Amino acid sequence: MSRFWSQTSKKILPYVPGEQPNDRTYIKLNTNENPYPPSPLVLKAIRENANESLRLYPDPECNELRERIASYYGFNKEEVFVGNGSDEILAFSFMAFFMPDRPLIYPDITYTFYDVYASLFRIQHTIVPLKDDFTIDIKPYCTDGAGIILANPNAPTGIALDIDNLETILRNNPNNIVMIDEAYVDFGATSVMPLIKEYENLLVIQTFSKSRALAGLRVGFAVGNKDLIQGLNRIKNSVNSYPLDRLAIIGAMESISDNAYFQETKQKIINTRERIYENLNDLGMNIIKSKANFMFMCHKEIYGEELFKRLRQKGILVRHFNRPRIDNYIRVTIGKDDEMDIFIEQLKKVISEN
Repeated sequence: MSRFWSQTSKKILPYVPGEQPNDRTYIKLNTNENPYPPSPLVLKAIRENANESLRLYPDPECNELRERIASYYGFNKEEVFVGNGSDEILAFSFMAFFMPDRPLIYPDITYTFYDVYASLFRIQHTIVPLKDDFTIDIKPYCTDGAGIILANPNAPTGIALDIDNLETILRNNPNNIVMIDEAYVDFGATSVMPLIKEYENLLVIQTFSKSRALAGLRVGFAVGNKDLIQGLNRIKNSVNSYPLDRLAIIGAMESISDNAYFQETKQKIINTRERIYENLNDLGMNIIKSKANFMFMCHKEIYGEELFKRLRQKGILVRHFNRPRIDNYIRVTIGKDDEMDIFIEQLKKVISEN
């Protein structure tokens, strides 16, 4: 530990991303990346724009991209914010809307960056346990006493709240912001974006990394009423006024344009997920029914960490979380059909060797 570190650096527990090893070739089912490439329109546009214009700063307001997103989802440009991945937007949102003396609540099992940001920005927070089946009990979120952030579908479980339950939370929190992190919503859940017109306290955050296969470009966006977007802009312009580079903007715009490709590839992932679900059932796995591009599961006889290690030895990377209540589970990203078939075959071997 460096003597030059601040107290924050010394005390913070940073987010730990999924491993990106280079010691051998793996089937990577550990970081929820899309197994399909970006739209051909995206790749063509990036090639055409990788030119001398890169010497110039990008548009700090990302006006064209915001207009494209607004048109696609039925909003005005002033109701859209874009940033360097949804993680940056989450960080800006914590700074813009939560305060040390104003509480925040979220589930005990969810995206761990919420813990990191709450600690980093010294925000008072209450962690609400999920039910035993990992579903969210909405009652603690209906008190109008704290800001709320929920991942929907939740991570790492893949379970989604329906829109009626989410609206109940919104209706019971007229004086608090409710942030819904919809990183995985395109894989089978219902977005709450339509409720933005009715609830001025609703901010919806999405990403181009998952369903649009642009994790390498780092593009995220938020939709909410103009006042919320202005709050995000005040933070953005105090931290980094150019959050997206020229190629990221171009790529994201073309991704929005190619709706046919978007619909086709996300449906492939959904179809593979449902097929693999049946295969896993036959192997005696306990699987949480998912609305995301991953599945959360455990085996009745093989502990989660051991299952993770033995699959890794066989060239299959999955994710294990050494955390209370879920340390017996692994999270498996949905890959292409042939990758998932190999995963099933290797999982069979692991189980038979036990």
